[in-house]
Amino acid sequence: MLSNIRIVLVQTYHPGNIGASARAMKTMGLENLVLVTPRCFPDPEASRLAAGAEDVVDNARVVGSLAEAVDDCVQVVGASARLRSLPLPHFDEPADMADALMANATDDPVALVFGRERFGLTNDEIRHCSHQVSIPANPDYGVLNLSQAVQVLAYEVFRAWRQRPDSDFRAPRPSHDRQPTREQLGHFHDHLSRVMQASGFITQPHARTEEQLQALFARARPSRKELSLLRGLLSSVEQGLDDA
Repeated sequence: MLSNIRIVLVQTYHPGNIGASARAMKTMGLENLVLVTPRCFPDPEASRLAAGAEDVVDNARVVGSLAEAVDDCVQVVGASARLRSLPLPHFDEPADMADALMANATDDPVALVFGRERFGLTNDEIRHCSHQVSIPANPDYGVLNLSQAVQVLAYEVFRAWRQRPDSDFRAPRPSHDRQPTREQLGHFHDHLSRVMQASGFITQPHARTEEQLQALFARARPSRKELSLLRGLLSSVEQGLDDA
């Protein structure tokens, strides 16, 4: 189950933070590290600060975009300050996030995403996430180093895993009852956008409307079967528009 949990670091500037994050991961049983366009990697400083977790660093996967890192995941949680301009579901408590993440990781890959050291994740990157989580901290000084943030959230995930000792022996859920991947949801939202424009509901791409609908479906959390039903409905509407 822990192998289904992916830690994604976006554009890490200091290679030492990659090593320190790998060390934080390994202490909590996590070894699946993905790096999105790191500034400098591989680098001896990353291996040095891994301090026993060099295998996590050596096996890290480097990709060119956040979409590539998470498209096969059914849940993607962005670690960031709460962005109220993007109405994604938000976990105020890391423990609640870990419980939800662990439930999905039983059957499918999930991801925890961390942004750059200086300014975190951009709005566009947050849009690749299904949820956000923040770490409660001193309001007068709530600054955490990247590897410290990884450690806090990795601990919560490990705690949630320890409370589900029999989960690895549970029969997997049928595929159609599981959460869709980010790629599947992306195809659905593209389909929905096409139908909204073709039907005249919107006359041109409208980012705010589409963001609100994405947030609505993120809260609703349709299963793969339900998403397939919605895709069928959209296809039927498209066919009716073509025949009109």
